Amino acid sequence: MREKFIEFRNVSFRYGEEQPWVLENVSFEIYQDEWVAIIGHNGSGKSTIAKLMNGLLYPQEGEILINGMPVNDEHVWEIRKQVGMVFQNPDNQFVGTTVQDDVAFGMENRGVPREEMVTRIDEVLKAVRMEDYRLTEPHRLSGGQKQRVAIASVLAIQPAVLILDEATAMLDPKGRKEIMRTVSEIQAKNEISLITITHDLQEVVQAERVIVMNSGKVWEEATPREVFAKKDELRKIGLDVPYIALLADELKRNGLEISTEPLNHEELLEELWTLHSKM
Repeated sequence: MREKFIEFRNVSFRYGEEQPWVLENVSFEIYQDEWVAIIGHNGSGKSTIAKLMNGLLYPQEGEILINGMPVNDEHVWEIRKQVGMVFQNPDNQFVGTTVQDDVAFGMENRGVPREEMVTRIDEVLKAVRMEDYRLTEPHRLSGGQKQRVAIASVLAIQPAVLILDEATAMLDPKGRKEIMRTVSEIQAKNEISLITITHDLQEVVQAERVIVMNSGKVWEEATPREVFAKKDELRKIGLDVPYIALLADELKRNGLEISTEPLNHEELLEELWTLHSKM
């Protein structure tokens, strides 16, 4: 049985005493090696949750525990070693003059021995398929390549949790697909917890569990299939539904007895093939 790694206990947060609550009485748990997607409309509190996990913000009410440690001034630097974050715009994370310098930066700050740094740089650049660009200046890379380097820089510090905060939002569909394939492989190989904060429905359906935020509160926690079964309710709170789920509903209305809630093309084709075989 997996152990809890992140715990939000009745957490509330706002950006100033006169401001409305961005998060209000939020509680949830995320387990070791789990992939959780956090979704919600703009302003629902998703990115604030990410910053609270990393100690970039502290809650005004409630408590956050990372691997049993409360997020506060006493533990924040230890927590940041365990929680790595990749943001929407990778340019904001570059500090080195070359790709390998950028990957090395976080390790240098943590006092990693040089021999170990060289090994880790090789490993993480290979993991994100950027080993051929180690001496390239970051500004010469494409958007997808920059995001791969940003992910490699975070992986180099060997976090227990990787947070992608809209990290694929600036990429084209092909770039998003490639990045998420890479991240999925890394998550499985390294057995880290993965938290994706996203509007991309194809990313959401890959997760083990989904936390849906609405107006600063947890609206739902369930598997992607269970969440997207609530199509009408999701639309009411301003969220989209995967096209395949809508297509399946239309087929049902036209008399096809589709028994599941398909989340991708493969599942829908399998369902249709099963129906065809029975005819």
